[in-house]
Amino acid sequence: MKTMLCYGDSNTYGYDPSNGFRYPADVRWTGVLRKLLGPDYTLVEEGCNGRTTVFDDPLEGWKNGLDYLKPCLNSHKPIDIVVMMLGSNDLKDCFHASAADIADGAGVLVKTIQEFTQLKQGCVPKIVLVSPPHIGPGIEDSPFSYAFDDTAIERSHRFSEEYKRVADACGCVFFDAAPVAPPSKLDSLHLMPDSHKSLAEALARVIETL
Repeated sequence: MKTMLCYGDSNTYGYDPSNGFRYPADVRWTGVLRKLLGPDYTLVEEGCNGRTTVFDDPLEGWKNGLDYLKPCLNSHKPIDIVVMMLGSNDLKDCFHASAADIADGAGVLVKTIQEFTQLKQGCVPKIVLVSPPHIGPGIEDSPFSYAFDDTAIERSHRFSEEYKRVADACGCVFFDAAPVAPPSKLDSLHLMPDSHKSLAEALARVIETL
């Protein structure tokens, strides 16, 4: 039995852009992935709306992904695989972060996982660093337009190259979610059920090669 931690933001939580609630477990990409991988895997869902990589949100500082990472890793050890998809919230205007800055923040989390698990469980899990989906072209008309300006679109399109740079430097697996998981037209940010499904199917193929 292998334990896999899925660490992310609202798209890992399963935020439903049609109503602001949460998709059922069998719709979320984590739930679809669990079913695809079968009984040999225990999958831990750790998605939080608004979670960043290393930035403190000025209104909700507890959403910093680095702050919660070590307690999370310690609670669920031993962990065999970590799938991490963070960075979309770092595109908010208030952080003034480039794609490279955001990828470097993700790299801090990767190194924290590697160092902390070596210390606490004696071995380092396989890490899949996921470059997040793009921000959609309608973000200026989105319910979340107060937080994101139109530069977020271009910066999100640079995620892939920057996340691959970090993944290669850290010795972990790189995966680009953008080609398989476009954001909804409802808010240009969150995934619809078909994107959850296609993301899970693509990740399953990656996990099975680890």
